Amino acid sequence: MTLIICPGIHDVALSDRFLNALNRQLQATGSNCQILPEQVLPTQRHMPFDGLAVWSFVEERADPPAPLLLIGFSAGVVGAIAAANLWQAQGRTVAAAIAVDGWGVPQIGDFPLHRVSHDHFTHWSSALLGAGQDSFYADPPVEHLDLWGFPEGALGVRVSLSGPPKQMTAIAFIATLIDRYRS
Repeated sequence: MTLIICPGIHDVALSDRFLNALNRQLQATGSNCQILPEQVLPTQRHMPFDGLAVWSFVEERADPPAPLLLIGFSAGVVGAIAAANLWQAQGRTVAAAIAVDGWGVPQIGDFPLHRVSHDHFTHWSSALLGAGQDSFYADPPVEHLDLWGFPEGALGVRVSLSGPPKQMTAIAFIATLIDRYRS
């Protein structure tokens, strides 16, 4: 599987923190997966909401026969969803897309979509544009940028299509999805 992360428009240090938190979580759960900085869209050179730019970045890094998993944050959700659809239109497989606080972004695609929201209102109102599969919302709410920069501190609720709600952190939810699609 090829995993690509599409940050939003914010300080690069927040994406570095997200990457470190994700790798710590994956290591803590016994996953042999490690996400490298080369898998993160460099927003200093590419606009994260530009689907063609994200798709081009994916093209340079992905192994076409391998399924693609995209994680987008904020404006990066726009580019991630567009790139996933372009990838799939070429007859390639998209394992899933994870939209982290992609409020107002329609979740359009013939692949599993997951939402991660900084509060219940965003979770509820975003679902009007496509609820997708299992999702997560922070409870108590956290600030938008804190969800990305400090996801280990965002305690909340995993909403599952196949079971009861479960309390966990945002980073644990995302790591669970990565492990699910890697196997």
